[in-house]
Amino acid sequence: MTVAYPRKLRNSIGAREIMKQVVSDREVHLITLNRYRYSEQRSCKDLTEVIEELDGQPAELIRDLSHHICDEARHAMWLTDLLVDLGAKVNTPPGTSYINEFERLLDKDQKDPTKDRDDFVISSLAAINVTEKRGCEYFSAHIHALKEAPQTEENVKIRETIERIFPEEAGHVRWGNRWLAQLADKSPEHRQKVEQAKRKYAAIEQAAYESGMDIVLGAELRRLENLLEIANTMPLWERPQYLMERIPQTLLAPELQFTRLEVAQRVWNRDPKAFMEKFVPMFLSGLNPPSDKPKKATA
Repeated sequence: MTVAYPRKLRNSIGAREIMKQVVSDREVHLITLNRYRYSEQRSCKDLTEVIEELDGQPAELIRDLSHHICDEARHAMWLTDLLVDLGAKVNTPPGTSYINEFERLLDKDQKDPTKDRDDFVISSLAAINVTEKRGCEYFSAHIHALKEAPQTEENVKIRETIERIFPEEAGHVRWGNRWLAQLADKSPEHRQKVEQAKRKYAAIEQAAYESGMDIVLGAELRRLENLLEIANTMPLWERPQYLMERIPQTLLAPELQFTRLEVAQRVWNRDPKAFMEKFVPMFLSGLNPPSDKPKKATA
């Protein structure tokens, strides 16, 4: 079976490189921890909605999802306690929301549990599984970065919290893999559906991930490329409607414009010299994307 692993940012920057920079800047570090908290908290709501749509069947999956919600709520509690102890904010994180972008790119209306429960379960599990893999990648990179950073009381406290969360997140990936494998084994048709769902939700997750990380010049066009890549994982008859509904928001990207202004203002207020010497060249670097990024076929 296909195993979908998270790709690097713009096919060149890995999680360890990113987290090394994050832990070196306290403000960014605390914002990142608050994003973790928000994601764990929000996943409780999203997983609850899946349980409600399944309406009790299959019972074994309802049980696993309920345990998953319990874990996520505990993680949100640990992160909230940590942030409050550090005097940090526990509000809605600034910038483009990974979760909101992921949900915007989903095709929820095409999967109805009352008409085809297996299709709905496969789609739901594939979506959950790929986001959990991204979370594991970043928790692992975060722990690694904190081990190499100065061992201050604050950094040790943050690392110990993430080390409590990480094993349970890895467990979420394992149970998702197990469920998808069981569904694939039901028939050749089910195997094909699982493989297709893995490709589609891996593309959706990558697009959502990049939307929250890529704010430099040309990001709108890269978002469009990612949208086409998602569409190409779908049956031909589903592509036109999917693209027509999402292209305007992808190209206009008001949240992206707001994030650019917010980040630029923050950098300018902290260090005008760094704004001119680092931020501006970084922003313009978007005109020269990595040449080794895989080409995406048009829909």
